[in-house]
Amino acid sequence: MITIHLITFTSALQKQTSTYKLHEVLLSELEKFFTVKIVDYKNINSLNENDFKILFIATGGVEKLVVQCLESLPHPMILLTDGLQNSLAASLEISYWLQSKGMKAEILHGEVQTIVQRINLHYNNFKAQKAISGKRIGVLGTPSSWLIASGVDYLLTKRRWKIEYMDIPLETVTKRYELITEDEVGEQTATIAKKALACREATSADMIKAMRLYKAIKKVCEEEKLDAITLSCFKLIDQLGTTGCLALSLLNDEGILAGCEGDLQAIFTLLAVKATTDQTGFMANPAQLNIKKNEILFAHCTVSTNIVEKFILRNHFESESGVAIQGILPTGEVTVVKCGGECLDEYFVSSGMLIENTNYVNVCRTQVRVKLDHPADYFLRNPLGNHHIVVMGNHEDALNSFFASNGCKRVE
Repeated sequence: MITIHLITFTSALQKQTSTYKLHEVLLSELEKFFTVKIVDYKNINSLNENDFKILFIATGGVEKLVVQCLESLPHPMILLTDGLQNSLAASLEISYWLQSKGMKAEILHGEVQTIVQRINLHYNNFKAQKAISGKRIGVLGTPSSWLIASGVDYLLTKRRWKIEYMDIPLETVTKRYELITEDEVGEQTATIAKKALACREATSADMIKAMRLYKAIKKVCEEEKLDAITLSCFKLIDQLGTTGCLALSLLNDEGILAGCEGDLQAIFTLLAVKATTDQTGFMANPAQLNIKKNEILFAHCTVSTNIVEKFILRNHFESESGVAIQGILPTGEVTVVKCGGECLDEYFVSSGMLIENTNYVNVCRTQVRVKLDHPADYFLRNPLGNHHIVVMGNHEDALNSFFASNGCKRVE
């Protein structure tokens, strides 16, 4: 059961009656869903960063107390009030002051069921923020030259999200690759081949090379203590004669989030999706758009094998080399999401339905057609760049709440 620490503000004029007794109707209802701990605002320093905190505005006349404690209070600010003792009036004043200073605030008031739903969403945001904080993203090589709108300001991003991008020369990977022998990867290569529904263009030699690259990248992740990576994969084709598609798929399977083409915004979106939904997303190119049907085709040459029903080992679409993954994803509800901007302060999100896996010859290997619930002309009017993330299930509310709570602007 979720534990809520209610940082309680009461006026000095309040009669000496226990807070619980005065607000028993609301608090007893909340105790059916949560473990509720009342903490006087004077004892706020007894709590730590792992405690989930909500402000309980128990009476009026506490506005200045909240301002005085501002540095010690959680952000975004969640204000719970039942309206008794002029508490709603005080909450309105506090909320307006916070928002006038550029801070996020929300008042929880009214029907208990609605309050419970909002608390659960805020708790999910809290957990996701904790999960992202301190994560290290390795940039192996440099972003692909065509990703002209997908850059990230490392310093400002670190301030906003408490994550760290680390530039790692591609040479670090290629040197590791040269040290890995065929014997080291032979058994695992055979295991993966057996799991595949079929193996088409990719040869045994291609598989060995792709697995050596996977081992090399994994070793770099271990040495640098990386939680996620984005790979300058196209440069490796010339240098090593193989692609990163299989390596990225396997790393995602193992919980090391991995993205293509050095896309800095897409790999963060994958990280945010995992933290918020506990799902591994599919990073893909929008390949075809049908405005009339509100449908879009997403495609890429790699996907985590953990999220597909079956997969075929192919070669890489553009270069016709290496090993790619053609995954068959389950039809049903999905969410399309992207966090963009140099400070990662904008986002798009839409629920939808994955209605078809396609097999066009002129598109990347894994292909899914999605019917969006929001207007698909976003991709023509105001897109947040190229790559977007498709995640299984309807997580629009959770992702919308998470990004909004972190001061991001929703793009429609």
